[in-house]
Amino acid sequence: MLSGEVAVLVAGTGGAGCAVLHAGRLVAVPATEVAAVVADLEARHHPRWVWWSAGEAARAVVAARVHLARAWDVAEAHRLLNGGWDAAPALCWAAAHDLPADTVPAPPGGDLFDLVGADDLPPPDVLVDAAGHLRGDHARWLEDPAHLGAWAEAALTVARLQLARAQAVSPRLASTVASESAAALLCLELERDGLPLDRARTEQLVAEAAGPRTVGDAETVAARRARDETVLRHVPGRESTDLRNPVQVKEMLAAVGVEVPSTRKWVLEAYREVHPVVDALLTWRRDERIATTYGYRWLDSHVGADDRLRGRWTACDGAAGRMTAENGLHNLPAALRPGVAAHPGFVFVRADLGQVEPRVLAVVSGDTAFAAATRADDLYAPVAQRLGSDRAVAKIAVLAAMYGQRSGAAGEALKGLEAAYPVAMGLLERAAASGRRGEPLRTFGGRLVPTGRFLASRPPGADPQLDAARGRFARNAVIQGSAAELFKAWAATVRASVRDLGASVVLCLHDELLLHVPEEHAAEAVRRVDASLDRAAHHWSGGAPVRFVADTSVVRRWSEAKD
Repeated sequence: MLSGEVAVLVAGTGGAGCAVLHAGRLVAVPATEVAAVVADLEARHHPRWVWWSAGEAARAVVAARVHLARAWDVAEAHRLLNGGWDAAPALCWAAAHDLPADTVPAPPGGDLFDLVGADDLPPPDVLVDAAGHLRGDHARWLEDPAHLGAWAEAALTVARLQLARAQAVSPRLASTVASESAAALLCLELERDGLPLDRARTEQLVAEAAGPRTVGDAETVAARRARDETVLRHVPGRESTDLRNPVQVKEMLAAVGVEVPSTRKWVLEAYREVHPVVDALLTWRRDERIATTYGYRWLDSHVGADDRLRGRWTACDGAAGRMTAENGLHNLPAALRPGVAAHPGFVFVRADLGQVEPRVLAVVSGDTAFAAATRADDLYAPVAQRLGSDRAVAKIAVLAAMYGQRSGAAGEALKGLEAAYPVAMGLLERAAASGRRGEPLRTFGGRLVPTGRFLASRPPGADPQLDAARGRFARNAVIQGSAAELFKAWAATVRASVRDLGASVVLCLHDELLLHVPEEHAAEAVRRVDASLDRAAHHWSGGAPVRFVADTSVVRRWSEAKD
């Protein structure tokens, strides 16, 4: 994977510009010219780009709308190989060279204590200290163009060591690094392009929930009281209840005969018809969330003059590996979805993977009987037939298996599933047992999931409840993490396949892709999105006889898509 055309890109700081290492030739590039140089190399040589992290090296290039096809991201490779989130260059270097992480030199603190131990530093032009680590003050090298070449060589050294280790760990891990690196590039493009909005409609939706814009503290307090009044008018004598205090809310509900163990939404939903205050409280919570988190300040801060919602994206969450985003891009309230609208001349192509985690389970476990069920559009129907139950029970059983639910109806349904699909269920149980013992796991694509760090307040074996929680986490992480790998491989394939249509991916939400597409190319974009799933799934699964499906549609507003 790093034996062909490779180009290393490192970005300096403080006006140091950048350095590009290609075919053994190092070129120092002023910051103003780096996009043109990189674009030329991409067009003529199509190299695999190597960098310490896309966010540091490629941000300016992506901002200049240079398309980079292939990459090896040292930070993302480190996270896959070693688990967790921290992937600073010094830590990546140490892990690649089998050096203990706790011996990595601390960076200088910028005070007189830096003088202590200064004699231990290597000579000014040597990047590696006597212990084999990157020198503690290596970040200062990025301020000096003369040192960027050594920094580029170091990145390439780490990448090659990572590749060798990835190939030793799993035959699939190098490919996972490639798709993860593409996802890191996609994150920069998502951040650059933003999610298209209809600003007027979005502001109208905010106003419906939060009321009109307020000026000054007095108006803000009055608006808050008005929202509270929609609930408190149903409980005469309890008007002083603080609706933001769960204890006081439980007391208010008990006073009208609604006794609940907690005030969580899913608990309260069952009491909507018992007393009108419950429905009012649930509506208030929806509106209060918009008013306080997704209100006018959110609009003004994160929606640009081009009517695009922007936030920072990351290629993995540091746990099982899902993509994450800031500023509401991953948890926008459903009430605001009608405001997410394609701009004039464009439409959205929305694609949502169907029943992806159980289909992933069929691949990961190699259970041929369970794989046969994936040939159906609705996987739960053949499972129900095999169990001799109805579809609802089959669905409960499958979800219970992946999430570790064994009480009530879920536990009874699970017994039948264990008998019908022992190979798939055996994999989940082995993962759970490893989690209970705090042992690390690897996903199908090779990502390390260090279960011992989960609920690390007490070591494995010290608390049965915590051990059980670790087991449930591991049981799900081995599937959810693998599903995240498939999703990112699909997103990367789509990114490459629709570029010539003038289309772009504008949202990656768990198992869902949203593309912004010129209207005249909508049908072709749909075809390519579906074809990309077939190609990505076949490559990711190694040709396993498992069918993956997506609900793909063309809409003008996100809210028009079926959930």
